[in-house]
Amino acid sequence: MGGREREKGALKSALVVAGGLALAWVTMETAFKPWLDRLRSSIARSDPAADPDDADTAATATLDDTKEADVVDVDEEVKVIEGSKSSD
Repeated sequence: MGGREREKGALKSALVVAGGLALAWVTMETAFKPWLDRLRSSIARSDPAADPDDADTAATATLDDTKEADVVDVDEEVKVIEGSKSSD
């Protein structure tokens, strides 16, 4: 009978541990809800393709910026390229 009691004790211990982990998770979610909500929303808005170490992304665009900043003037771009080729 010692083996059967040991199995019951192991099952009871596993249930107590699982219950304790669930209670700890709920407690942390409740206690840190404002910070977790802000963290989750900033992660949802982040651009995974952007490299934070890249110098070009130092002035990152926010959600309120208009898309006009992303429009490239082709004529101006051609003049810059032609100017750099002629200086070589």
